[in-house]
Amino acid sequence: MKRHLKKLCFAAAAASFLYWQNNFITESTYIIKNEKIPSYFDGMRIVQISDLQDAVFGKNNSRLIKKIEKQKPSIIVITGDIIDCHRTDFLAAARFAAEAAEICPVYYVCGNHEGVTGKYDTLKKMLISAGVEVLDNRWVYIDSEKKVRITGVVDPYFKPKEDVGEFLERAMEQDRECFNIVLCHRPELFETYIKSGADLTFCGHAHGGQIRLPFIGGLFAPHQGLFPKYTSGVYSKNGKSMVVSRGLGNSTFPFRIFNRPEIVVSVLKSGRE
Repeated sequence: MKRHLKKLCFAAAAASFLYWQNNFITESTYIIKNEKIPSYFDGMRIVQISDLQDAVFGKNNSRLIKKIEKQKPSIIVITGDIIDCHRTDFLAAARFAAEAAEICPVYYVCGNHEGVTGKYDTLKKMLISAGVEVLDNRWVYIDSEKKVRITGVVDPYFKPKEDVGEFLERAMEQDRECFNIVLCHRPELFETYIKSGADLTFCGHAHGGQIRLPFIGGLFAPHQGLFPKYTSGVYSKNGKSMVVSRGLGNSTFPFRIFNRPEIVVSVLKSGRE
């Protein structure tokens, strides 16, 4: 009887731990300094949402929306996989996007899961109708002085005629003087972003390594394999930075361990690093 009780208590504790790990959102805040950031953007707050994968946090994602509102963002960037190819719910994704767009401007790029569905055009139309700026291999200036620009890169899954490196080099060549923000789903292309001249890149895809261990970090990430290099936080080189979100949802592997769902807040600061 005691043995069965111990097993029951252990199972309950394990279930509670997994529920907490997979349903309670955490926030990570990073300071991004760059002398190209105009003074009137000093203190600008960018909330990043990535890899939602059709996860639900409260009815109609009300808890997630409240978390975003609390951060008082200037803009929101969504870096792909807003849906999951195994349980696709376009209506839920569009509803969340519309709620987010009520807070502030939202900029979006697709991930590999959007491509796997084979119905990305439908989702894209719904997101645009929801008030989202969809950046499929295109860019927009977000200030009247044209000193800050956001460029979105189509996920490589779609196999565009122009690969990521070629497109980014051409895009950056159009205006290297402004502060160039890039949205792309894949962090493993860090060197490509740096080479192109992107000042600040936002990525997801790695799910934080899914399972994270102290002093080791993430254990596995798609397209990086075991002990991936880019899973969470800020990576910098030659004055350029990449922010990697651990994301919010799950896909093939159903659990996050020591890796709670995350929204990322990047605060821009004008000046040298």
